[in-house]
Amino acid sequence: MKTKLKHVRANVKDLESAVEWYTNTLGLKVTGTWPHEKPNYAHFESENGAIFAIQEDENYPSYSRFNFNVDDVESLWIDLKDKVEVMEELLSTPYGTRKFTIKDLDGNELGFVQEN
Repeated sequence: MKTKLKHVRANVKDLESAVEWYTNTLGLKVTGTWPHEKPNYAHFESENGAIFAIQEDENYPSYSRFNFNVDDVESLWIDLKDKVEVMEELLSTPYGTRKFTIKDLDGNELGFVQEN
C-alpha cells in the first residue's frame, strides 16, 4: 500500500494558549480554525507536506513525535534553545541529517530536521 500523509494533529490542553505558543515561539501561521462559533481546533500554514494542526482535547499530549523539515536547523536551534523545553539537543544523525527535539506547552514532541 502506498500512502501520502495529508494531515496530522497534536492534542493540547488549551487551544488559545497553544496557538499563542506555536505562533509566537515557533513562528507558525494559523490558516484555519473550527468550529467557527467556538474553535477548539487550528491548523497551520504548510508547504508540500502534511498539514499540522492542534486540537483542544482532554487526551493530551498526543504521545507522538512530529518532525518538521527545515532549511536552516542551526539558526532555528540558536533561536529556540533557550525559549523551550529541549528533549534532544542539536546533533548529527548517522543517516546524514541534523536535528533537535523540543516539547510544546503540553508535552508534545516536536523535531526539527535538516536533510543534507
